[in-house]
Amino acid sequence: MTVVGPFGLHVRDQALEADVQTGLAAVEAGLLEATKSDVPFITEAAQHLVRAGGKRFRPLLVMLASQFGDPDAPGVVPAAVVVELTHLATLYHDDVMDEADVRRGVESANTRWGNSVAVLTGDFLFARASHILADLGPEAVRIQAEAFERLVTGQILETAGPRDGRDPVDHYLDVLSGKTGSLVAVSGRFGALMAGADDRTVDILTQYGERLGIAFQLADDVLDIASDSHESGKTPGTDLREGIPTLPVLRLRAQAAEDGKPDDLELVELIDGDLGDDDTLAEALRRLRAHPALEQARQDTVRYAQEARATLAPLPEGYAKSALEELCDAVVHRAG
Repeated sequence: MTVVGPFGLHVRDQALEADVQTGLAAVEAGLLEATKSDVPFITEAAQHLVRAGGKRFRPLLVMLASQFGDPDAPGVVPAAVVVELTHLATLYHDDVMDEADVRRGVESANTRWGNSVAVLTGDFLFARASHILADLGPEAVRIQAEAFERLVTGQILETAGPRDGRDPVDHYLDVLSGKTGSLVAVSGRFGALMAGADDRTVDILTQYGERLGIAFQLADDVLDIASDSHESGKTPGTDLREGIPTLPVLRLRAQAAEDGKPDDLELVELIDGDLGDDDTLAEALRRLRAHPALEQARQDTVRYAQEARATLAPLPEGYAKSALEELCDAVVHRAG
């Protein structure tokens, strides 16, 4: 049993391991090539997060999904580069919106070069992804366009907040379906599609990716509260400080509204206040880590990961399917 990639997936077959490792190495080379520019400063900014590393979760899923067809098909690696470039582009934009200082354990682009350069670098990455997509054919362009529309819609819904009368948790899960689930779903879809898998398999791996993507983001929500910066690659409590309504906070609010316990109401008031001071943020994190809302969020993560695993049931047994099931476990493990 071998660990493959920064995400830490355990692969039990040497041939599958070799295919995945070779594919991810080709993706890494493709990312560096796609982020080169005739302008050295653009290259430096565009490769800032590429060189910082990352889990390469989406390319990994592309590689595993391609095992249900021909993993050596010419469109597989470019498709994986496209989804990772798109993901990286959103990180540049997200860090501007969140005013983040750290990303993947390094100084965020907006902190290093300012918001304008960070936004424009994200746009540059979107452009390079589109250029690669054009060579993959009109269907790939349409799939990516639909996913990107969902991604942006999810971001807008998060910014706008739930409409009157809408359950905030339900609203948030819709946000995650767009913001994160859409691109992870495309990863599964592209891998199978580019490898020539049949329509049923493509559909199964798309649904799997959607659910796994939501579980992945819920695990990040838990990590924002429960981890240290070494584990998550960003400053703990970043989302909390910026007032981003992650699931543990939404679960806390729901419980406080339902039960009206003084301690819960006091914690909500603390979170709603100014968390700019490090000591105040640390106190909010300490109390949230001890609150049942964090465990509820963990259980939500487990539920979505289990749904992703169940989606795989119709696929033929084998090492590729086992690896996809292992990926569900890896996501849950991140959430503790």
